[in-house]
Amino acid sequence: MPMGNKWTQSMVFVATTLLLGACDQSPGTSDTDAATTPAAGAAANANQNLATDAQKASYSIGYTMAGNVRQRFAESIDAEAFARGISDRLNDRDQAVSPEEANDSLQAFAIAQQQALTARAGQNQVAGDSFLKENAAREGVVTLESGLQYQILTPAEGPKPVAADTVTTHYHGTLIDGTVFDSSYERGEPASFPLNGVISGWTEGLQLMSVGAKYRFFVPPDLAYGGQDRGPIPANSTLVFDVELLAIESADGGS
Repeated sequence: MPMGNKWTQSMVFVATTLLLGACDQSPGTSDTDAATTPAAGAAANANQNLATDAQKASYSIGYTMAGNVRQRFAESIDAEAFARGISDRLNDRDQAVSPEEANDSLQAFAIAQQQALTARAGQNQVAGDSFLKENAAREGVVTLESGLQYQILTPAEGPKPVAADTVTTHYHGTLIDGTVFDSSYERGEPASFPLNGVISGWTEGLQLMSVGAKYRFFVPPDLAYGGQDRGPIPANSTLVFDVELLAIESADGGS
């Protein structure tokens, strides 16, 4: 069924949200939802005929899309209706609701989602501010002018990276309630990246470190991901990272 400009505009919020969920993969973010139910995933695979590359790819697209939807809209999505919409569209069946109804419902859905996001972001900001204020008084915690806080877990001496360098690190990232959202330790593989290509809290903080050092950083949202949900990181989250600096590759090619 043809869909006009009103429909397209109404889909912007939902489509953008799904794309963000699929694409955010910088240090400090990862999509862990797909790994939360391995038993359920194995059972589903056992009941599917996934013999060809096309079948496996199709399944993977659907699984990833559902993971993003679940992560972004877990409290408001109707799973059966969502699955029916996909099935109807892929099988070229008539749309079950009129374009007018779809437009109105998507607009209402987007407004409700934005209101919920704003409320959560405000709560996270208050909780983070309180956490950082209390944390600043803890022994060994240093607060920089930017608001970044750090604690030295393992000291080291030697050259420090500059923003143009590429660094190799092991890291473990959590929310202030202890929820793990990303960890190179858990993946069993360190991460290398240009220091000027990550969140500003990392760019600033890692320039304090020498190879062999391990620091704990407490990163306020304005130095992290700000007021938007980013995968498993809710809007306005204060983040905690344990970071071990393993190597520095200078921008001029040196080490």
